[in-house]
Amino acid sequence: MSELLLIAVVVLLLFGGKKIPELMRGLGKGIREFNDAKNNVRQEIEEGLRDKPVQPSTTDTQASGTTDAHHNA
Repeated sequence: MSELLLIAVVVLLLFGGKKIPELMRGLGKGIREFNDAKNNVRQEIEEGLRDKPVQPSTTDTQASGTTDAHHNA
């Protein structure tokens, strides 16, 4: 707890009482923008997964076909 008090005193001395609300507003705006961008990326990924069904690749089917041919010979 004393560490937080020390940090608060140092910030107050460095920036003064009038600058702290301005700094906090900027910090809040930055966090809000980050969260909005994060949510947009998550939404785009979810929409992409819903729109595009997953199809097996051709290499998987070809590989399993050749191994079956070798086992049957």
